Amino acid sequence: MQIIQQSAELLGNIDGVEMLRHIERCGRVCYKSEWRITEDSYAAFVGKIIANGHEAVLEHASLTVRVVCDRGVSHEIVRHRLASYCQESTRYVGYNDIEVICPQGLSAGQHAAWEAAMLACEAAYKQMRQQGCAPQIARSVLPNALKTELTMTANLREWRHFFKLRLALGAHPQMREVAAMILEELRAKIPIVFDEF
Repeated sequence: MQIIQQSAELLGNIDGVEMLRHIERCGRVCYKSEWRITEDSYAAFVGKIIANGHEAVLEHASLTVRVVCDRGVSHEIVRHRLASYCQESTRYVGYNDIEVICPQGLSAGQHAAWEAAMLACEAAYKQMRQQGCAPQIARSVLPNALKTELTMTANLREWRHFFKLRLALGAHPQMREVAAMILEELRAKIPIVFDEF
C-alpha cells in the first residue's frame, strides 16, 4: 500500500487570451457589435459580461483537467452534470498494491486506525483476487480513500459554478484542496474569468 497526495493539472495547451478573444467574438453577435473588436477589447467585454451575469457567453470555451483524488472526492466532482468525464475503473483495473489518499486533520491515533483499515482492505482485495475473483467483484472491499484518476472537461461557465460550490467554506476539505489546485492553474492561464475566486 502506498499513501499518495492529491493533484490536479490542466491538459492541453491553454491560451487564455485566445479563449477570451473567442468568447468576445461569439458574444458580440448578441449585440451586433463585432466592429468594436480590437486587439485588447476582449478584457473589458468579458469583464462586463461576467459583471452583468451573462455567463452563458462563457460556454463557448472549455478546458480539461486531470485530477488525482480519492474515490469519495471523485463522487463530488462527477455530480457536475454539465461536464464530461473519464475515470479510472475499479471494474477493469486490477491492483497489485493499492494507492490511497489520507484524509486531512487526523490525529496520530486516528491515522494509525485509518492505516490499519486500509491495509486490511488491501489484504482482503488481494486475497479475493488470488482466489479468482475478477476486479469488478473484488473491488467491493476497496476503501473510499482509494486513489482514482479522472479527467473533467467543462466550459468556463461550469468551471465558475464548480468553484462557487467546491471552494465554499462548507465544502469537504479534500474537495476544497482539489478545487484550489485547479483554480490556481486557471488563474495563471486565463485572465478575468476566475479573478473573483
